[in-house]
Amino acid sequence: MSDPTLLVLSSLAGGDKHGYAIMQDVEAFAGVRLGPGTLYGAITRLEQQGWIAPSGPRDRRQQYAITPSGRAWLTAQLDSLQQIVKIARSRLKHA
Repeated sequence: MSDPTLLVLSSLAGGDKHGYAIMQDVEAFAGVRLGPGTLYGAITRLEQQGWIAPSGPRDRRQQYAITPSGRAWLTAQLDSLQQIVKIARSRLKHA
């Protein structure tokens, strides 16, 4: 799974982080290295959608937090993925 939206929101679900910390966290839990262009493009889109928001003072290392609507979207996506995994595992057992 390498969807930047899902990865960034998953990272922020664990607490507020700045861009570089998000990049490190995603690499640690997903094994995916998000380049700066991909990461900051995703951050911009997520902010525009209202799924994340700056937290704390605006400075060079701006921290971001997941919003309630971001948390709701992430939960819905994870529920959908869980259903896909359940079906795929069941089918693999019968293959």
